[in-house]
Amino acid sequence: MKTKHTIRLKVLNTVGVIARITGLISQRGYNIDSIMSTPTEIPEIYSVHLVLTETEDKIEQISKQLNKLVDVVKVTDISHNKNYIVREFIMVKISTSKNRTDLLQLIDLFRAKVLDLATNYVVISLTGSPRKIKRFIEAVQPFGIQELDRSGEFAVLDV
Repeated sequence: MKTKHTIRLKVLNTVGVIARITGLISQRGYNIDSIMSTPTEIPEIYSVHLVLTETEDKIEQISKQLNKLVDVVKVTDISHNKNYIVREFIMVKISTSKNRTDLLQLIDLFRAKVLDLATNYVVISLTGSPRKIKRFIEAVQPFGIQELDRSGEFAVLDV
């Protein structure tokens, strides 16, 4: 059965490392749900978070193949570890042509932040679990989403 997996890679900060990672995965016919790369506390090392929806066997195969890449320092499939925190970030532009007060109450309820407020739209940022993000999007959908950008999921072990 296919399930969502978050794979965290520690990689050397070299030119083309993301291209090699995505190339390896796409050559094998797998799709990446999201990918995010950020610097770590060590300038030469980056953290790459991959989210893939695949079977256990295929994720294990992908992890082994990723470990063989020269620039990859460490591969961790944290999807099945209960000791991890997953977050996602979104920015969304929503129409304020409908009841503005109700929209502002939803923003407050979800602890989102208003980045820009104009007469016909509001731009909001929100960080939270993928479930919270999904519920927020569903809640504001009736107001009219004009633009939506999501970071994709990223995670850290909580041990």
